Amino acid sequence: MTDNRNLILAIVLSALVLLGWSLLGPKVLPTATPQTVQVRNGQPQATPQPQASPAGAPSPTAPAAPLGVRADVLRSTPRVKIDTPSLFGSINLKGTRIDDLRLLRQRETIAANSAPIRLFSPPGAPGAYFAGVGWTAEGIQVPGPDTVWQASSRLLQPGKPVTLSWTNPTGQRFEQLIGVDDLYLFTIQQRMVNGGNAPVTVRPYGFASRANKSVDPSTANNHVGPVGVYDRAANYDLDFANLDGQEPSFFAHLFGTSAKPGVNNYQASTGWLGFTDKYWLAALSPGSAFDASFRHTPTGGYQADYAASPQQVAAGQTATTEVRLFAGAKEKAALDRYENEGIAKLSKSIDWGWFEWFMRPIFALLLVLFRLTGNFGVAIICLTVIVRALMFPIANRQFKSTLAMRRVQPKLKALQARYKDDKPRQQQEMMKLYKEERINPAGGCLPIFLQIPVFYALYKVLLVSVEMRHQPFILWVKDLSAPDPMTPVNLFGFLHFTPPHLLAIGVLPILVGFTQWLTIKMNPMTGVDPAQQQIMSLMPWFMIFIFAPFAAGLQLYYVMNNLLTLLQQWWFNRTHPVEAAPAAVAVAKR
Repeated sequence: MTDNRNLILAIVLSALVLLGWSLLGPKVLPTATPQTVQVRNGQPQATPQPQASPAGAPSPTAPAAPLGVRADVLRSTPRVKIDTPSLFGSINLKGTRIDDLRLLRQRETIAANSAPIRLFSPPGAPGAYFAGVGWTAEGIQVPGPDTVWQASSRLLQPGKPVTLSWTNPTGQRFEQLIGVDDLYLFTIQQRMVNGGNAPVTVRPYGFASRANKSVDPSTANNHVGPVGVYDRAANYDLDFANLDGQEPSFFAHLFGTSAKPGVNNYQASTGWLGFTDKYWLAALSPGSAFDASFRHTPTGGYQADYAASPQQVAAGQTATTEVRLFAGAKEKAALDRYENEGIAKLSKSIDWGWFEWFMRPIFALLLVLFRLTGNFGVAIICLTVIVRALMFPIANRQFKSTLAMRRVQPKLKALQARYKDDKPRQQQEMMKLYKEERINPAGGCLPIFLQIPVFYALYKVLLVSVEMRHQPFILWVKDLSAPDPMTPVNLFGFLHFTPPHLLAIGVLPILVGFTQWLTIKMNPMTGVDPAQQQIMSLMPWFMIFIFAPFAAGLQLYYVMNNLLTLLQQWWFNRTHPVEAAPAAVAVAKR
C-alpha cells in the first residue's frame, strides 16, 4: 500500500513539474530560434524563414503610404548607394533617410543561395524600418521629409564619405556628412551654416522608426523592443506593449520596471537609444546631451527619437553636431569595438542577464574554441570537456560522498527500523551517525549547483548570440541555434507529416533523457525517500520533453556532459569499489 501511495505521489508531482514547466518555462527559459531545417526522407533541408527580416514603420514625420513592391519604391526617389563588406543598400535623398539596408554577412536561411537579412526598408514597402536625422527651428525653414538633398557622390563606402546639402531661401545651409565603416556603424556630422543676417536657434534631432513589433518575442531572459543606455545605465523596462498604452506585465512589475503606458521620456548626457530584435539592432548615439523618447506613432508604428540641446548660431557662423548610428547584427566583437570607440555600453544591447560576469568569459572561450576548431558543435564539446576537467576535484568529492552514503546504508536502515515511531530521535541518531562517519549528506549536491551557472550561461549564449545563428555541427544538425529536427515520430522524415509541437522530439533530446537515465542507474540513490526516488527515476524521461524545444547546441552540451559524468562514475567505481557493508545488527542494538 505504501509503495502504491508513493508511486501515485511521484506521478502527481512529476505531472505538476511538467505542467508548471509548460506554463512558466517559455517565460523563464524561452525556447530556441524557430526551426530552420526540416527532414524529408531522412535528409535535412532548409526551411523558409520569412520571420528572419524584422518589420518596421514610417516615421510620424511622413504620412503612411500604401504598401507597394519594394523595388518600385526604391526606384521612385534619388538615392546614394551604400556598399561595404558588411552592408549593402542606399540612402534616400528625399528626406535623407537610411531606409534600405541588407546585412551581407547574415542570411535568412541556411540555404547556400539564401538572401541576406534585410534590416531597413523604405516607407511604402513591406517591412518599413529606417533611421534619419534633422533639425527643428523657429523663424526659418528647415529640411523636412519631402526635401530633396544634393549629394557630393552617389556612392558611400568605407573611407569615402558623402556630403548631403540643402539651402533654404533665407540663406541657411544644412549639411550632413555621412561616413560608414567596414562593419555596422554610420557617423553623421550635422552642420548648419548661417548665411543669413540674423542669429538663429536650431535643435538637431534623430529618429529610428518601424511599422510593427518585432517578430521575436520579448521574454524575461531576452529583451526585445525599445532599448537604451542613459548615462551608462541600461534600460530594458520598455516593450512594445508599453508604447501601445498597456500596463507593464506581471514579470515587469516583479523586476521593478519604471515603464509607463504611452510615451516614455528620458534625459542623458551620454548614451544611445533604439530598437533591438533578437539578433539585430538599430541604435542612435548622439555626441552630446539629449532628451530621448519612445512612442507609438499616429501611423501605427513605433519610434525612438532624441533631441539634442538647442544651439544659437550667429550670422556667418556654423553649428556642428555628430551622431553615430549602429545598424546591424549584434556581434559581440563589433559591439565591444564600438564601446572602446566611445559608445557607452553598446554591448548591453545584448540582454546578458544577471550572470553577465560569468557569461562573457564562457562566450569568449567558446569563440576561441570555434576559431581553433572551425565548428561550433566541436567547440561546445571542447568547452564541456574543459568545464568538466575544472570541476573534476569537486566531482571526486561528490563520488566519495555518495560512496560513503552507500556504505552506511545498512546502519541507516537499522536506525530507521529501531526509531520508526520516534522521528525526532531517528533524525538525531542519523545526524550523529553522519558525524561519526564524517559524511556530509548534502555533499553530492555541490557539483549540481556549480553546473547551474555554466548551463545557464551556455543557454543564454545560444539564445542571444548571433555568432551561433545558423552554425552547423555534423550530419543532420545544420543549425545549432534551432531545435534538433530529426525525430523518430515521423520515422526521421520518411513519413511526410509534421508531428505536433509536443511530440516533435529530436534525437538529441532523446539522448539527453537516455544518458540522464544511465547516470542514475550507475549511481543508485541511497538514503532517499521512495517517493523521491520514483520521481527521480521518471525525471530523465521528462527531460526529453523539456529539452526538445531548446537549441541543438544546448542539447549537445547536455548529452556530452552526461557522457562525461558516466565516464567519471565508471572510473571512480573501478578505483573505489564499494566495500562489504558493515553488519547493521550492532547499530540496531545500540
